[in-house]
Amino acid sequence: MDLAEICRVMGRRWYVLVPGLLLTAVLTAGAYLAVPVAYQSQSTVMLLNSQKATVAFDGNPFLSTQTSLTGMADSLARNLNSDASIADLRHQGASGTSAAKIADNAQGPLMWLTVTGTDQAAVLKSDKLFTAYAKKRLEEFQVQQAVADQAMIRMTTIVPPQNPVAQTKTRLEYLVLAALAGLVVSMVATFYVEARLRKPGGRRAAGHPAGHSAGPGSPASEGSEGVAAHQPEPAGPDPAADSAGAAELAGRAAAARAARAARTAPRWSSDGESADPDGADQDPEPAAAPPEARRDPTATTESDAHRFV
Repeated sequence: MDLAEICRVMGRRWYVLVPGLLLTAVLTAGAYLAVPVAYQSQSTVMLLNSQKATVAFDGNPFLSTQTSLTGMADSLARNLNSDASIADLRHQGASGTSAAKIADNAQGPLMWLTVTGTDQAAVLKSDKLFTAYAKKRLEEFQVQQAVADQAMIRMTTIVPPQNPVAQTKTRLEYLVLAALAGLVVSMVATFYVEARLRKPGGRRAAGHPAGHSAGPGSPASEGSEGVAAHQPEPAGPDPAADSAGAAELAGRAAAARAARAARTAPRWSSDGESADPDGADQDPEPAAAPPEARRDPTATTESDAHRFV
């Protein structure tokens, strides 16, 4: 089936395709309203070495980066993503979904603190709370281990919480999915109705070109149905008529045989020959004359005497 045939089918079955497209539009609009726009705010923090460890670098923490700081950043991120930390953030008034991870392609102990939600102002507020909470949790870890103040790992903010940015990817995916699903269902329904209404064997009504089958309501279809309805059905064999005809033929044959049997051979024919062209059996001797016909040839009848008078 080529593109032209598909277009013709869609044109013939518009009463199926149009409602399907309308339902698709309604479904897409519903998905647009049901899936809100998500906003995301992100901050970047960095773990710094302790004041005691930076003495050799004149107190510059950025010159004293150790591998242990990256391990501490990974441990802190796992703690911030725990259920206990999320519940603590909710108690402090944060909303949305928070996530902490080591920054991608980072060359040092850098962390991303991200908050996602549907309220733009609430997302920014929650990200600020999340950044402060991460610094607080780092200090609590070291206090629990009784680390001296001069040896504690510090945290600094590299990128403060940014203004929330709309995340349209998820919403767009839902809209495209709804539109494609509605379009596919509409096309399947259209071709299903076309297949159901098409005549068996793919034969099309007379007078219609290829690709334009006569529908059930078309004039050609109504005319063909009317002609088919008024055509008389061929009569079947009648057993009574057949038996009557056979009896008539048998009677004629019997009459013909009786006539041939009653026929006598002519006088000039030789003995034993039959004048019947069909070869019917003849009597070898002529039948005896009746008594009334037997008389003396010399006897004179009353009529003969009258002739002589």
